Amino acid sequence: MTASRPLAVVTGATAGIGHVFAQRLAAAGHDLLLVARDHARLEAVCAALAAAHGVAAEPFVADLSQDRDISRLADRLRTESRLACLVSNAGFGTRGTLLTADPETQRQMLRLHVMCTHELVSAALPGMTERRTGTVIVVASVASWSPTAGNVNYNATKAYQRVYCEAAATELEGSGVYIQALCPGFTYTEFHDRLGSGRTGPPRWAWLSADRVVDESLAQARARGAVVCVPSKRFKCIVFLLKHAMWVLGGLRQRYRRDRLRVQ
Repeated sequence: MTASRPLAVVTGATAGIGHVFAQRLAAAGHDLLLVARDHARLEAVCAALAAAHGVAAEPFVADLSQDRDISRLADRLRTESRLACLVSNAGFGTRGTLLTADPETQRQMLRLHVMCTHELVSAALPGMTERRTGTVIVVASVASWSPTAGNVNYNATKAYQRVYCEAAATELEGSGVYIQALCPGFTYTEFHDRLGSGRTGPPRWAWLSADRVVDESLAQARARGAVVCVPSKRFKCIVFLLKHAMWVLGGLRQRYRRDRLRVQ
């Protein structure tokens, strides 16, 4: 690594949104510390980005659904005096209700989306605030506004990530450190392939490219814009409708309960 270059750390860096973040940050002159589980694939991505952009790219093999690996990476972040950007992108989805989903997989999701988010951000912030500069991007989801059956812990943990960033931003005001909750909708990545749903179901217009998602996120980060980034006007509209739909439905439920009590 070169002492004069800023360092960017990206988790889930071998594919999809994380890979595009790594490409963009390397092109902008950052050395990279890239994190993923697949050692061979991670080595190949690091070698390709180093060759393409003339930066140093170090692989950090870790399974961030495991406490030990979360702690290893958090310890590394605390020692990095050049840490300029942390992209906490690693994540996964599952299928099945609370009664049918594999309990251990659900625990892994909670560790990855909740505990890992907190531990990595907490490890990065002291150095960033001391240097009075830094960017943290946590990849959440439009699903954070959409409680749906069969995705209870995914939606709940993505809501945690979004609210975590919104609350942390209030504590970081005036610190020089910017934090963002990136909330993409359907994005062409390996995520849905691994989930088993592929890219069927949602209409073609509903899908975004990972390049667009990342470019809008980084543009908002450079401008030190709003804490929550929802790429594309179509998903901004969807989020607006989801927010108001939940408010309207909540009001209707309360009214229904009051009416039932009067009848009884």
